Amino acid sequence: MRVLVPDLPEFHALSGHDEHGVPGAEFAFYSKEQVPQVEAEGVVLWLAGGETREKLMQTPGLKWVLTLTAGIDHIQSHLPGGVALYNANRLHDRAVAVHVATLMLSAMRGLHHFRDAQKEGRWASTKTPNDFGLHTLDGQKVVIWGYGHIGQILEGLLKPFGVEVDGIRSGTSELQRDGLLSRADWVVLLLPSTSDTRGIVNAEVLGKLKPGAWLANAGRGNLIVTGDLLDALNSGHLGGAALDVTDPEPLPEGHPLWAQKNVMITPHIASTTVDLVARGAALTRDFLLTLQQGQEPEGRVLDGQKY
Repeated sequence: MRVLVPDLPEFHALSGHDEHGVPGAEFAFYSKEQVPQVEAEGVVLWLAGGETREKLMQTPGLKWVLTLTAGIDHIQSHLPGGVALYNANRLHDRAVAVHVATLMLSAMRGLHHFRDAQKEGRWASTKTPNDFGLHTLDGQKVVIWGYGHIGQILEGLLKPFGVEVDGIRSGTSELQRDGLLSRADWVVLLLPSTSDTRGIVNAEVLGKLKPGAWLANAGRGNLIVTGDLLDALNSGHLGGAALDVTDPEPLPEGHPLWAQKNVMITPHIASTTVDLVARGAALTRDFLLTLQQGQEPEGRVLDGQKY
């Protein structure tokens, strides 16, 4: 079995003869500058730009693609017919959940305000908790929209802080969904970007949230209609937003979201950790060993049909 993998030390180790290696597998290594022109059964996608992805998808003999991302919107429309696609949700689940929990706790303690004051060299003392809207998460009603693995981990992280968690799933009726949203202190978006979810949080949905509610997004930026979000923030209806993803992305200099006092923005790094590449290589190893044993690896999202 020949596999195209990123030209990184952690993936070169897969060809070794120690515990990190994959016996019986042959590897070819690609980079932004070079994609080997060889036949291969599989491709492991990691930090591959559009042009590199296009070349990789033209690999002769390709049967499967493993993308070391949770989202698949960057690849599914380019996937050749008959090629199976796998994602790596499990590689990112806990890091994303921890990041969202961190943003929520930071927002409730007003850390964004105090960071701004620190940058200005100003001691931002408070006479009352209301000066910066300081809270804990005790008693907060959190609705996780897109209640999968990440949502379940996030619930486990938040429970000790005294929150009440509800999940919105694909089977949740619109009536149930709207009822949950209307009572939420926090709405956390963990949905993928699809034709059904793009723009799903618009002026109508934001208007159903109770005054002062916060919105967190670690799914995809285009889940939210940005103009409607700005209107809800500027009117004071929305208490604030914690965004790891935005639309557009990257968020350009001078965009009005930057100037919002009650918005916390991180640059799509919720799943980033110092050991991410090593963990990605380890997941790739487990994936290949599972294939070699004639079993179906985790994470299949497209079944080899043309999408």
